[in-house]
Amino acid sequence: MLASSPNPTLTIADFLALSYIDDSPAWEYVNGTIAQKPMPKTFHSRLQLKLASMIDLAGESNKNVLAFNELRCNLTERSIVPDIAVLGWDRLPINDSGELENQAISFAPDWVIEILSPQQSLAKVMKNILYCLEQGSELGWLINPEERSILVLLSQQAPQCYLSDDPEINNGQEILPVLSGLDLQLTTEQIFSWLKFSR
Repeated sequence: MLASSPNPTLTIADFLALSYIDDSPAWEYVNGTIAQKPMPKTFHSRLQLKLASMIDLAGESNKNVLAFNELRCNLTERSIVPDIAVLGWDRLPINDSGELENQAISFAPDWVIEILSPQQSLAKVMKNILYCLEQGSELGWLINPEERSILVLLSQQAPQCYLSDDPEINNGQEILPVLSGLDLQLTTEQIFSWLKFSR
């Protein structure tokens, strides 16, 4: 993290009143501790944008889900900004004019996706995903570009780790779990192929 500051007396309301929390990169709040997310680099940015667009392509046409990059989620004890937050269509914050409300959400996204940066704490990112699952998320992904791995977490189930070159699971060709009802088939090999280019 670029900066971190523990303050046991700082409440989530105090945090949300701070003027700089949505500066880039965003700040997050966990039980009185505030920390700034790292600035994304090429791996992170590419995977984030490509994956969000693939989810939208599969989910928007049939009004199933929408994916949001860096959407603030204000929960009971945390204010976090997942790399990708996927919301079911019936949970979209839509006003009477049929437009999205320009605001943070106050519930856990249906699918929370984090992409680990080299300077990030694996434990802290994992705790945010697990907290979202406790608060109602159906699915969590933790993508590690350096290891070419995706850790899949489902509520009330053991975590599953998928590697792009794992011979035990078809060398990255196994279809990854996604939200129920979403017609989207992705493999680790496909996702990490988005980082490869020829000149």
